[in-house]
Amino acid sequence: MDIKNALTIDVEDYFQVAALAEAVERSDWPKMEYRVESNTDRLLELFERFDTKATFFVLGWVAERSPGLVRRIQQAGHEIASHGYSHQLVYSQTEKVFREETRKSKTILEDITGAFVSGYRAASYSITAKSRWALDVLCDEGFTWDSSIFPVHHDRYGMPGTPFTPYRLQAPNGGQLTEFPLSTCAIGNYRLPIAGGGYFRLFPYWLSRWGLGQINRLGQPFIFYLHPWEIDPSQPRLAVKALSRFRHYNNLERCYGRLERLLGDFSFAPVSSVLSDSTIPLEPIAV
Repeated sequence: MDIKNALTIDVEDYFQVAALAEAVERSDWPKMEYRVESNTDRLLELFERFDTKATFFVLGWVAERSPGLVRRIQQAGHEIASHGYSHQLVYSQTEKVFREETRKSKTILEDITGAFVSGYRAASYSITAKSRWALDVLCDEGFTWDSSIFPVHHDRYGMPGTPFTPYRLQAPNGGQLTEFPLSTCAIGNYRLPIAGGGYFRLFPYWLSRWGLGQINRLGQPFIFYLHPWEIDPSQPRLAVKALSRFRHYNNLERCYGRLERLLGDFSFAPVSSVLSDSTIPLEPIAV
């Protein structure tokens, strides 16, 4: 069975990621070398070559500076979704600030595209047990689906014990969203994060292909993510601690070729398309 999987790109630049926050203040962002446009354009060219459509979660800060990029993504037939505004960890923000930024980012994208933005993904998957309130904000602001919850243990994100496949999520105040959790596969009793990004760069390609294929063999779609900076081995190297350096710079030179292989090995579509084709239980699950 040829299962369509969700291909997603988190449109942010290298200097905005949490792993490099120790080296770059947010006030420094306007002074940094800006590489997100050229890297995203490379991805657009690659997807056109493979006749593949994706969902692009665009950071509001980037959209303000590159409205033409957002339009190019849309005109190529891809889905536009929100990645928030400032790429701050949700649980480090107040509810008021998060609401303001979420509304601002959604408005920016809708003004550029002239289309309703229905999907959201938090910076660094930072909707966790201590920021469940953010789900209420997403419902209030009109989002209908989310892909922010990683059902694993991690030092920066994760909500272990939540479902591994798409489901109807009930937010604390009773609102509902369709949640497409980040993909994991079973190795015995352990859930291995296999959804892309640093895992895709760290693991050998055969392991990513096997783990993602396991999800399809169970009759379920997986969701895969990548960032434009991950196909850019020439990006500036910033002075950060060893763990952050490993997480960010590991195997950048191999990522583009691996992505080409992935596009040939699996079938992909935007998130909304995959969700519309999926059988999702009607009973909502509170997280």
